Amino acid sequence: MELRSDAIKRGLARAPHRSLLKADGLTDEELDRPLVAVVSAQNEVIPGHLHLQQIADAVKAGVRMAGGTPLQVNTIGVCDGIAMNHEGMHYSLTSREVIADSVECAVQGHQFDAMVLIPSCDKIVPGMLIAAARLDIPTVLVSGGPMLAGRGRDGSQTDLNSLFDAVGQVTAGTMTEEECSWLEGTACPTCGSCSGMFTANSICCLAEALGIALPGNGTVPAVYSERIRLAKQAGMKVMELVEKNVTARQILTPAAIHNGMVLDMAFGGSTNTMLHLTAIAQAAGCPVTMEDWDRASAETPNIVRIAPAGPLHIQDLNDVGGVSAIIGELGRTGHLDLTALTCHGTMAEWVAECPPVDGEVVRSVDSAYSPDGGLKVMRGNLAPDCGVVKKSAVAPEMWQHSGPARVFDSEEEACAAIFGGAINPGDVVVIRYEGPSGGPGMREMLTPTSAICGMGLASSVALITDGRFSGASKGPCIGHVSPEAAAGGPIALVQEGDIIDIDIQTGTLELRVADDVLAERRAAWEPPAPKYTTGVLSRYAKLVTSADKGAYLS
Repeated sequence: MELRSDAIKRGLARAPHRSLLKADGLTDEELDRPLVAVVSAQNEVIPGHLHLQQIADAVKAGVRMAGGTPLQVNTIGVCDGIAMNHEGMHYSLTSREVIADSVECAVQGHQFDAMVLIPSCDKIVPGMLIAAARLDIPTVLVSGGPMLAGRGRDGSQTDLNSLFDAVGQVTAGTMTEEECSWLEGTACPTCGSCSGMFTANSICCLAEALGIALPGNGTVPAVYSERIRLAKQAGMKVMELVEKNVTARQILTPAAIHNGMVLDMAFGGSTNTMLHLTAIAQAAGCPVTMEDWDRASAETPNIVRIAPAGPLHIQDLNDVGGVSAIIGELGRTGHLDLTALTCHGTMAEWVAECPPVDGEVVRSVDSAYSPDGGLKVMRGNLAPDCGVVKKSAVAPEMWQHSGPARVFDSEEEACAAIFGGAINPGDVVVIRYEGPSGGPGMREMLTPTSAICGMGLASSVALITDGRFSGASKGPCIGHVSPEAAAGGPIALVQEGDIIDIDIQTGTLELRVADDVLAERRAAWEPPAPKYTTGVLSRYAKLVTSADKGAYLS
């Protein structure tokens, strides 16, 4: 079988190359086999990545068992939780492109025959999937798995978001500092990606629907031995793909992207998934639009509500069959494209083996929480191109809301006002100049959204931003507003006290200001000076596309 890696190891001219590979300790027998890149994001900062060397070792064992030669390379990661609410968050979404580029460079530079991707959290998973779409070689993704939920003193489940809410509760006087300190030591009890249906777990689950990860990838907890077995299976599976010459773009097709969008709506994932899957689809050559997302939302019932939309966590979904339980219900009711190819067979073959729903963690389509999806595209004169909201995590009494705009030109200004008690029931907090280019980096707003919740304002205050939200955010939080303020979008023209009308049910976001008044404001508006003039953020701000396009680099 002719291999890509022959370019670095076959023939007289490649004697120097073979000598360098033998300096790695490789034998002639190992060089004769397919070379598989085991791409890990292991580090000692991110809890979801702390244990990835163990996963990588298991993957390598699987590759060797199936007749390949694994070679490990590593890439970076940024922990969104640790980066939250300070300058570090500018680098989070930015890192997605760095990760994609680094994987492409390492794999192309050494002409690997296949790769197994080992991410866990937020930007690392989509960054690696973008690279997979670009490289188009046999690929399997296996994540590090989710963290177990913590336990509150009352027996309820807790998670990272419990701490962000607690800060607001302590500020409001409804929680003691001692209680907050106890949560601090118990809410994140194990390694793994944070335990709710936050961004990391959402995209790891979507990797299953996309077909590039094995069943269980998104839900088997990081600390279970089953995760090690899954990693070995991923190593063996990629060798099967090499043998069959099944490449990433044969899996990441329009049918696969459709199935990913449908699963996303069914479980109400993080709004970030709309950003990331749009970028992955673009890289795979099958771009999607906000109209496609809107259609997926309208046609897909919401049948799962995991934290922050409900009290359960990823381990609870795993206990009832994981993503396979959702896929089975969606496939049997005609919501999925069963012709899609996965790394383990066709979607139709997978659906045939899926377990029935349990009726509680995963509901049937007939008893769905909502007939439409957990995510909603918003549009109107305030968001001509798009805004997005996690509808399933918004209380029904806030699906419609009108109130005066409280306008802030940065997250820091908004947080100071919220914690300072300057936000009143009925207000609409507007945080702008935090978009992909204007931020730059489209910072997440978990601190202000959690502060609003913790201070008891979630049922009376809405938040709108051209930035984005953590998957842990809940309440009437509308992000990704496009065009962004730095590009002169209407959000840049909002003034303190303007009335904003929100209707999540109909998907409308309107600024109650006359067109001629907006025209006057636009004539007086001046674009802001760049916040960064050197380094990666300066380059990113110049090249990044808008949120409705997936914020990929042009």
